[in-house]
Amino acid sequence: MSQPSLQRRLGLVQATALNMIDMVGIGPFVTLPLVMGIMGPNFLLAWLVGAGLALVDGLIWSELGAAYPEAGGSYRFLKLAYGEQKWGRLMSFLYVWQTLVQSPLVLASGAIGFAQYFGYLVPMTEWWQPKLVSGAVVLLLIVLLYRRIEDIGKLGVMLWVGVLGLMGWLIFGGLTHPNHEVAWLPSGGVSALPGVLLSAAMGQAAIKTIYSYLGYYNVCHLGGEIVNPQRVIPRSIFFSILGIMALYLLLNWSVGTVIPWQEVQNWQAAGTAGVADKSQFIVSVFVERLYGVGAAQAATALVLLVAFASLFAVLLGYSRIPYAAAADGEFLSIFGRLHPTKNFPHVSLLILGGVGFVFSLLFRLGEVITAILAMRILVQFVGQAVGLMLLRRRRGTASLPFKMPLYPLPVIIAIAVWLLIFYSTGAKFMLSGLAVIVLGVIVFVLWSRRLGRWPFEKN
Repeated sequence: MSQPSLQRRLGLVQATALNMIDMVGIGPFVTLPLVMGIMGPNFLLAWLVGAGLALVDGLIWSELGAAYPEAGGSYRFLKLAYGEQKWGRLMSFLYVWQTLVQSPLVLASGAIGFAQYFGYLVPMTEWWQPKLVSGAVVLLLIVLLYRRIEDIGKLGVMLWVGVLGLMGWLIFGGLTHPNHEVAWLPSGGVSALPGVLLSAAMGQAAIKTIYSYLGYYNVCHLGGEIVNPQRVIPRSIFFSILGIMALYLLLNWSVGTVIPWQEVQNWQAAGTAGVADKSQFIVSVFVERLYGVGAAQAATALVLLVAFASLFAVLLGYSRIPYAAAADGEFLSIFGRLHPTKNFPHVSLLILGGVGFVFSLLFRLGEVITAILAMRILVQFVGQAVGLMLLRRRRGTASLPFKMPLYPLPVIIAIAVWLLIFYSTGAKFMLSGLAVIVLGVIVFVLWSRRLGRWPFEKN
């Protein structure tokens, strides 16, 4: 009897849909007012900075994803880039190690944001009520993902349609009811643009917007289940980034024409004084002003649908990473088990979902967003960019299905900006990210010693 294996059943539409619903989620709705509060009249430029980094980094993911379309994404890329028998084992192990913490944090951030917006529909006055909602969301996700990949692809497209419908409605509302001017350029004109963009890239605003763009690489985690991956993976990455960039810019512009940034800052100032901060439900308030309370409640329900759809794609993609490592013999074997009839990594799904459930009960949204970026930048984004250069030097470019233009400039830019973002997270989160790496190195050394593998292999 043959062993169950992953099936290539996801095409361009499904791959792009899963990428886009991963990217949208609750992120733009909870970060939109935060960016307004930080950047004031220049809040749109912060979203351009996030899109710019996503496009540059997307070139790296596209080249690696097209060349090595296998389950696990970065796990496989890092192992190949740094050497499968030595340093590549360490780098890929660290990535999987971080995934066990990072992916539940991503799941928790979306669930906590879901509970935050749910508070517009059902006021929650007790401390435990938002936690009950966020925990229930994670449990429902696990139930829905416990099925075949082709069924998930169809469900992902349906959720994608819901995402596009909500964003289209919100953008239409702003286009037809503008009351305030929204600047696309800083007050100093084009000459002031470089300085404002640099300020946005190095500040807290970039952390918030980049968080909202993350997910354009979700298709790489599903590389072993993509049809014609050499063409589909790069296309789905750039279709999703460009599509989401347009939606984010139009969404922010639309909200800003109805609710000026000065009012948002006043709400946030009142929130620090103990008064309810209405910016937490800014999209709901936006629709309420345009169409009334009933429409605002309907819009809030759609925001919750979008948030749920994103978490659906997040948990789907991340559950493949520990599976890939375990199937490769580089991680605990229990993560390598596939469901005997549905052919998906059910143990990995259950464990990551379970940890995400616990995290959703323990943390606050702002802390989770910053921790997510600080934890993954050094190993995943910077490590992967350096790894691509190593692969090109060692293997050449003749066999690459997709080659980034202007190499190595995009790689250098990506590394520099990611390091700036890491610095911008602050000492607390920088140290926590480094602590996770150090602990991972210790676990790797103990694991390798037990197995008698590098650096403890006997000659």
